Amino acid sequence: MDAANLARLNDARRARRAAMLLTDLEKGGDAVVLEGEPVEPSLRADIEAAFRSGKSTAIEVDGHRYFLNVHLPPAHIVIIGAVHISQVLAQMASLAGFDVRIIDPRTAFATPERFLGTDLTADWPVDVLKDRPLDAYTALVAVTHDPKIDDYPITEALRTGCFYVGALGSRKTHATRLERLRADGADEAALAKISAPIGLNIGASSPAEIAVAILAEIVQTLRTRTLSPVGDSK
Repeated sequence: MDAANLARLNDARRARRAAMLLTDLEKGGDAVVLEGEPVEPSLRADIEAAFRSGKSTAIEVDGHRYFLNVHLPPAHIVIIGAVHISQVLAQMASLAGFDVRIIDPRTAFATPERFLGTDLTADWPVDVLKDRPLDAYTALVAVTHDPKIDDYPITEALRTGCFYVGALGSRKTHATRLERLRADGADEAALAKISAPIGLNIGASSPAEIAVAILAEIVQTLRTRTLSPVGDSK
């Protein structure tokens, strides 16, 4: 790898952007590809699949061999709300390899005793996210039911392109939420990216079951880059 490619990979790592070192195994040259950049049409499907899986792999295209060395940022889950669902979700998500942090200004909920070993901040999201912003490799999970707490991080997640944005609440609650977000300037394409009611439709009822549904939908969205088309079946 030459110095320019190493520098570009390091820049991508610092910026939390997915990058790949594409090596021509026949000729020996290599190039850095950032996720979403235009690529040779014959390589596009394999490159996109490698970015989705996060796994490095060797491929052969038209009798020509390449190695795709994938570098993905660690995926984050930011949970807005230190509630019962969050207690279970934080533990499960950590076991699944996600970095997890919880934000809730309500100090009665956001206590270290309830979230041992979890990155917990008892402050308003508008203040916390200024110093630790969201990005494309972050999933935003809003579960407080309080628009004063949830609405700002949801808007910020849509603005920064979080790969997953989910919000707890019934269809009626979500319809009211959408009206508030529209009034604040959100467009319909952005609003359609919100998963609400949150999580896969598995009939979940308890906080632990809802946490399972949320984590499953986050993993599905990360690996497919699409939100499950469950629509009104939730």
